[in-house]
Amino acid sequence: MRKAAFVMRLLAGFFGALILTSGASALDDPLPSWNAGAAKTAIVDFVTAVTTAGSPDFVPPADRIATFDNDGTLWVEQPFYTQLAFALERVKALAPQHPEWTTTQPFKAVLEDDLKTLAAGGEKGLVELVMATHAGMTTDEFAAIVTDWLKTARHPRLKQPYTKLIYQPMLELLAYLRANGFKTFIVSGGGVEFMRPWTESVYGVPPEQVVGSTIKTEFELRDGKPVLMRLPQIDFIDDKTGKPVGINKFIGRQPIAAFGNSDGDLQMLQWTTSAPGRRFGLIVRHDDAEREYAYDRDSHIGRLDKALDAAPAAGWTVVSMKRDWNAVFPREK
Repeated sequence: MRKAAFVMRLLAGFFGALILTSGASALDDPLPSWNAGAAKTAIVDFVTAVTTAGSPDFVPPADRIATFDNDGTLWVEQPFYTQLAFALERVKALAPQHPEWTTTQPFKAVLEDDLKTLAAGGEKGLVELVMATHAGMTTDEFAAIVTDWLKTARHPRLKQPYTKLIYQPMLELLAYLRANGFKTFIVSGGGVEFMRPWTESVYGVPPEQVVGSTIKTEFELRDGKPVLMRLPQIDFIDDKTGKPVGINKFIGRQPIAAFGNSDGDLQMLQWTTSAPGRRFGLIVRHDDAEREYAYDRDSHIGRLDKALDAAPAAGWTVVSMKRDWNAVFPREK
């Protein structure tokens, strides 16, 4: 009996150890939403190489800068950019104060939900919408408007808050990089003051690590109180060739890793990976129509054409959302 009891305890301990070891292995995977494959391996190999002391590719922590595009790289950008959805709803909210908008384009198209006419207005029309809906208020007032809008706004197809339509694999990647001494920045064509009110709570990226397009601001005393007023004038466009310029201007260090999803990120990827030493570029390719969207070369939003062609020769990792991610959005807890 004693021998049998001893054997049972020994077996229990053995299988218990197996269970614990198996559980530990699962918990030790910093990228659980990434399927095993070339993309995940490339990420882990790069991080290991630049963070291992004594490695020929070792990079000191101060130089471990990683830049991420936002729209289409960290959260959904179809059927149109989230900030554009915000601008369209702001036009409708402000319309009673502007009766002239019912007969003036591009506002008339917005009020009539005529997206075809709106698209025909091109960049000029979109800039006009942004100026009318994003300016004429203080920076604090604008941040409060954005925060309130995100509480109630829902994606037209996926019916979720926009801040829930963030990519779980990219959240894991951000956390993995930070755990290995990287400083993570958002470098986006979107408005910097549209993003800063929520990026820290959603991505863990504080406002001072967000680079984006800006409109001009001006210091004023309002009733004796200092404020910054947002003016209806473009200051800086942080897209395409503007991204490396913005990184140099606002970050001051050349990244060693860059992550994007479209031709708007091409120059950021080129500039990052052309520098000496071990560098890493990654493109998120949207090819999952069932769980999100499928689009690339022919899309008016987030077009991926030139960057996709450049990727093989440049050595950039192209991620297939359909093949490489076992989850797209955060799972409900």
